[in-house]
Amino acid sequence: MAMPAPDRIIRMKTILARTGLSRFTIYRKIAEGTFPPRIKISVNGAGWKESEIDRWIADPAGWRLPMTTNDRIDASRT
Repeated sequence: MAMPAPDRIIRMKTILARTGLSRFTIYRKIAEGTFPPRIKISVNGAGWKESEIDRWIADPAGWRLPMTTNDRIDASRT
């Protein structure tokens, strides 16, 4: 049985080229929750999971952060 390929981490330069967005727009969308958040990969470095960026590119208007278990519990209480 084949193992799934590990998710690559891609950096800002690649994100800018693949999305066509500006750096400012990317950070604004992250703050709004409409773009995948960065993940810390070292003390001074961060990147994005390539699979999340691919999902965003496939459906930018419909992309949202996946709900966590705590989010689901909180939503059910309202």
